[in-house]
Amino acid sequence: MPARHVNIIVLTACISFLCYVVHRRTKTALLVGDAISMIDSYYVDPVDSDQLVVSAMNGITQSLDDHSEFIAEQNYQAFQDSIQQEFAGIGIYVEQPEEGQPVRVITPLVGSPALTAGILPGDQILTVEGEDVAKMALQDVSQRLKGPVGTSISIGLLRNAQKVKLNVTRERIEIESVIGDHRDSENKWVYRLADRPDIAYLRITSFGDKTVEEITTALSNLKDDYLGLILDLRGNGGGLLNSAVDISDMFISEGRIVSTRTRGGVLEDQFDAEQKVLVKAEKPIAVLIDQDSASASEILAACLQDHERATVVGKRSFGKGTVQNVLPLQYGRSALRLTVARYYRPNGKNIHRKRGATEDEQWGVSPDEGFDVDLDPTRLEQLAKRWRESSYPSLAQPKPMDAALQDGTNRGEEAYSSSSEELVDPGRGSENTQDDNSSLSEERLDTQLWAAVDAIDGNRTSNER
Repeated sequence: MPARHVNIIVLTACISFLCYVVHRRTKTALLVGDAISMIDSYYVDPVDSDQLVVSAMNGITQSLDDHSEFIAEQNYQAFQDSIQQEFAGIGIYVEQPEEGQPVRVITPLVGSPALTAGILPGDQILTVEGEDVAKMALQDVSQRLKGPVGTSISIGLLRNAQKVKLNVTRERIEIESVIGDHRDSENKWVYRLADRPDIAYLRITSFGDKTVEEITTALSNLKDDYLGLILDLRGNGGGLLNSAVDISDMFISEGRIVSTRTRGGVLEDQFDAEQKVLVKAEKPIAVLIDQDSASASEILAACLQDHERATVVGKRSFGKGTVQNVLPLQYGRSALRLTVARYYRPNGKNIHRKRGATEDEQWGVSPDEGFDVDLDPTRLEQLAKRWRESSYPSLAQPKPMDAALQDGTNRGEEAYSSSSEELVDPGRGSENTQDDNSSLSEERLDTQLWAAVDAIDGNRTSNER
């Protein structure tokens, strides 16, 4: 047989195989496409084709697990901002107490262009670049405040019945993920407890691109001048796996930090300590967790607990032991957040809580014996309010404005939680709060925190013996 015939046969076979593979991959996609086309053509009411695609993608991921999701184009940038810990804007924390009423400034961020320009707590936003936004939804107003770094924006405000017009230059706003107990007179975080300055306190709100650097800086500023350290992971829903690994490595000198396994239990990766400890072994550590501490928070807490490096205090964690990868779609305009592996703590246990798991089953990270400490709903609400207020700039301290601001109701939390014009959950503090309650330390409102202090004192006493 001539050589050219052989080449033709081989080429034909390759093309046929490729066609088969493409057909298998596109058959399901064609089914979805045909359904969307028919709905668009025959459904009784007009439909948005783009929204149908989003709904279809949401349906696909909802059949997987609670942590896999389709991130639509309109939400993708906000998702990236949360991971990168920065966004382009003017830097204000806002609310909309009532639908159809002006968006109101709770406070500008510390060091933000909004604070520099003179925006104050209580200001109502009436216009943006001359456009009337007084009745717009919070997210729509927030969208108009965003823009390229270095551009100027004109904002019309209502302040004490007087109209004020300010020009603000947009900047890259960095979001803090490591915060302290309270702020000093220069609005810098103090990483020590107000009533126990001999105990260092770091609250980690998320595990982002800059969290490792933030913790390194905070520990450096403490200059090893403290008797013990509290790592507060309460309410921390997680973040980047590598961030949790690097932070765990700051506290243990050897041993396994975490390992991950893919489909079928196949070992994918394992991470071990590299002897780059930043906190000396004789310094006792307490880790605070609650039912909302998840994922990367559980990696850190489980690692320090299994290596007996820290006392875990609080309530049982959420139980999210899975790893998600973000896979770009539509040339990077949207993405698929997909569970690709499960992680295992140093003792070999998988702490992921499966659907329907009972309280008696093994999942999550539990406090050490004797340190299971609960907070009732009233204390939780008061503590959350103080956490928010501790991050307010001292020069722009909000005064009581109305019942909505005082009791935390109608704050539009869900509305601005995904907005780029937001303030991340700030840390506990008492110096800059404005309410009629006595100080947090006097009330011992945060019983979990003081249980952590007791754990440090107890470990320190044992070491001295």
